[in-house]
Amino acid sequence: MIPPWQFLGMMKPAKAMTVRLSADQAEALETVATVEGQAVSEVIRAAIAEHIETRKKDPTFQDSLKDRIDRAQRLLGG
Repeated sequence: MIPPWQFLGMMKPAKAMTVRLSADQAEALETVATVEGQAVSEVIRAAIAEHIETRKKDPTFQDSLKDRIDRAQRLLGG
């Protein structure tokens, strides 16, 4: 069986997405990016990568992920 966290890494090539932020969040994000000398998109990608890594290490999340995978496999007859 494939470890559940590997499903998180099975991504297609880059995909454009739209995120709606409050004016305050957008301003704070732009400030962080400017101070760090990075593009806003890089700051967002780094935050998302950090969030995913945190979830990979979270036992509660892993249990929920395993349950979801098991349910999906049962639905597919596996």
